[in-house]
Amino acid sequence: MINTEIKIPEIKENFEALLNEQFGDNGIIGSVVKGTIIRLTSDFAMVDVGLKSEGRIPLREFGQNAELKVGDQVEVYVDRYEDKDGNIVLSREKARREEAWIDLEKAMNAGERVNGVIFGRVKGGFTVDLNGAIAFLPGSQIDIRPIRDITPLMGITQPFQILKMDKVRGNIVVSRRVVLEETRAEARAELIDTLKEGSILDGVVKNITDYGAFIDLGGVDGLLHVTDISWKRINHPAEVLSVGQTVKVQVIKFNEDNQRISLGMKQLEADPWQNVADKYKVGEIYKGKVTNITDYGAFVELEDGIEGLVHVSEMSWTRKNAHPGKIVSTSQEVDVKVLEVDADKRRISLGIKQCTPNPWLAYIEENPVGSVIEGKIKNITEFGLFVGLTDEIDGMIHLSDISWDKPGEEAVKDYAKGQDIQAKIIDVDVEKERISLGIKQLTENTAANVLDSLKKGDVIKVTVTGIDEKAVNVEYNGVNASIKKADLSKDKAAQNPENYKEGDVIEAKVTSVDKKNNKFGLSVKALEIEEEKKALEEYSNSNSASSSLGDALSEAMKKNA
Repeated sequence: MINTEIKIPEIKENFEALLNEQFGDNGIIGSVVKGTIIRLTSDFAMVDVGLKSEGRIPLREFGQNAELKVGDQVEVYVDRYEDKDGNIVLSREKARREEAWIDLEKAMNAGERVNGVIFGRVKGGFTVDLNGAIAFLPGSQIDIRPIRDITPLMGITQPFQILKMDKVRGNIVVSRRVVLEETRAEARAELIDTLKEGSILDGVVKNITDYGAFIDLGGVDGLLHVTDISWKRINHPAEVLSVGQTVKVQVIKFNEDNQRISLGMKQLEADPWQNVADKYKVGEIYKGKVTNITDYGAFVELEDGIEGLVHVSEMSWTRKNAHPGKIVSTSQEVDVKVLEVDADKRRISLGIKQCTPNPWLAYIEENPVGSVIEGKIKNITEFGLFVGLTDEIDGMIHLSDISWDKPGEEAVKDYAKGQDIQAKIIDVDVEKERISLGIKQLTENTAANVLDSLKKGDVIKVTVTGIDEKAVNVEYNGVNASIKKADLSKDKAAQNPENYKEGDVIEAKVTSVDKKNNKFGLSVKALEIEEEKKALEEYSNSNSASSSLGDALSEAMKKNA
């Protein structure tokens, strides 16, 4: 059998190699070359790059404002052959990018800064156009401190530092923060060299705390304490400052050793405390605004930077125990009288109550000492009764001024809160704002008259009015007294109060007289002892007389003998 199978040799040739051979590539694929525009269409520019076929470039790659014409030479990137027909794909953008990469590599190796434009936002950062090459700007590298709004930084040309480049992957990482830190270090060194106390600088509020604000002076920070922001009271710096705000400040203290800088804003303004004593006269009344309330009083602003203190004791004539916050409120306008000015200590003492008539003086003018008043018992305490005299004024009846006859602790039990009573004004202290009243002063002090007739050692007769376990209660001419159990007799067996009953008359000796408290002391025991002593004396005297008579008789009998 004749084998008719014909073997066709396999032709395995590289199509791209054939094209290169056909069109004379000469190794320019993937490189930047100069080409000449030979034709323009509505969408493309046809460019001759010296190959057997021209290439085309979309017009948009030249930019919207590019003015092109036939014959112009342009640098293009030879990308690839488009198809088997040999059309060449050229790129103006890639050409610019290749040029940019070369320049960027040189800048990175030399440690030089490059200019770029932030044009977009991506996850974790932003995109930057470095003259055709696209770089990544991490969010942490955009500034020295966090920025809430970067809109003002976008679309403008500014310097960057290249941190890393990878041409294979097409990655470029840049930093704006490094540039700022270097600039800041340079500015800091320059500023420190020229800084001195009294210097006036412009700064930016970097951070705000409860005690002040940190001001960026351009490479170095200074502290602006809350007390140096303004002459007027500021409770928190955020009331007048905000982060990012530009402010003018003065260096009020500079420590070269630790480079700490203290700043002030109020020092750039006139001190309102100068000549304050001439402006605010003691005794004059002015209008002010309550700025702060404390437990001990309220601060009142007379003008920006000038505040005075109204002590709680100077707020009301009558509301002594009220908290200042119940008398005035913050931002309230009030009339105040200047009580004292101390310009050196920057203090002004003010009074609110002095701007109104003193109700204590007015009341005393109408009700002098000795007047009988009527009032309602507002409170009962361990030391007396408080009686309402007016809506604002109270008077006090001490326990000792309730009754002539009873001890105060017992006499107060006869009264109740809310009860209407009469009393006499017995003393007034306008300065201490006190009015002393008395109930017993409404009647004659019969006890005083009785006590005037008694003296220690008198023996009187008293009538029993009651008995208890420890004493016998008695009465003498309308004045009550008591004889203690131990004073009922010198004989212990007879010291039982139950041996007496009401109406019994007892003879006792006066042992003490207390006219101030309308009291006198009695003792049967002292009387018995005194009587016994007298009896002994009489007995002794009689025996002595008998002995003398016997001696005389004996002497006479001797003479007669």
